[in-house]
Amino acid sequence: MEYKKISELENNERIDGFYLVKSVELKTSSNNKKYLDFTLGDKTGEINAKLWEVADGDEQRYMSNVLIKVRGTVSSWQNSLQLKIEKLREALPSDEVDIEDFVPVAPLEPVFMYKEIFKYVDNMKNEDIKSIISIILEEKKDKLMHYPAAKKNHHAIKAGLLYHVLTMIRAGEKLCEIYNFLNRDLLFGGIILHDLSKLEEMEASTLGIVSEYTVEGQLLGHITQGIKKVELVAESIGADKEITMMLQHMILSHHYEPEYGSPVKPMFPEAELLHHLDIIDARMYDMKRVTSETENGAFSEKIFSLEGRRIYKPSKEF
Repeated sequence: MEYKKISELENNERIDGFYLVKSVELKTSSNNKKYLDFTLGDKTGEINAKLWEVADGDEQRYMSNVLIKVRGTVSSWQNSLQLKIEKLREALPSDEVDIEDFVPVAPLEPVFMYKEIFKYVDNMKNEDIKSIISIILEEKKDKLMHYPAAKKNHHAIKAGLLYHVLTMIRAGEKLCEIYNFLNRDLLFGGIILHDLSKLEEMEASTLGIVSEYTVEGQLLGHITQGIKKVELVAESIGADKEITMMLQHMILSHHYEPEYGSPVKPMFPEAELLHHLDIIDARMYDMKRVTSETENGAFSEKIFSLEGRRIYKPSKEF
């Protein structure tokens, strides 16, 4: 059978397809029989689906944010298409499914981005900063291959955190050509470290979808987790205390305002620039995403991450 996208489904056809479980709930029918009620999705849309024959453990096996292969029959219910599932299983690597058909992903390959970031680390002259960053990056490598930078809003895509860091470093490198008094090692170190503890703050699947925040993430937050991690690594290698403190300050101050989690504002140039690079990169990402979804000559819907602003897309290129 040909694999069908949701937008291609038609009433009364029998199909095979791969879909992302957006939600699933164990319910009981009017005749007191248990069934699983799914919302399945791909990049073309969503559809309700039901599995009427539920085996023991199915409610744990098929959870949200899992990619599954489905065989079933499409029907119409209350003017909407619905899928009756006959067979299903989790997707396997051997299926060679293109993940971009189901979730948004970073435009660059994760391994490439990781290596590009490490090039900046390898070129650092300060051995303490270089060692601290190298140890933490290597420890977090596996998660970086798929973790987003946020649950929602900017860079909430597979490998979005790596992409956020790489674009910030590249922008920072250009600004260092203008503001040549800046310490590049310190700036690049702060850029790499500023959000890395989001890997412990959030729980994310290999699809790059955040399911929840961890207990530690909710109680402490990635800023506190980040300065704690730098402290532990710095002590383990006997790093200079002032350098360690300045890296910690960059993490601590990068949100700028107390209401956003920063108890202090930046107190040296590299910390100040880190904050603005973070804001620039986040907003440019969101603006690019929004304009790609907006018709020419029209305004977007209000965007929460941009203070509720509506973004205008010109009627034509010029």
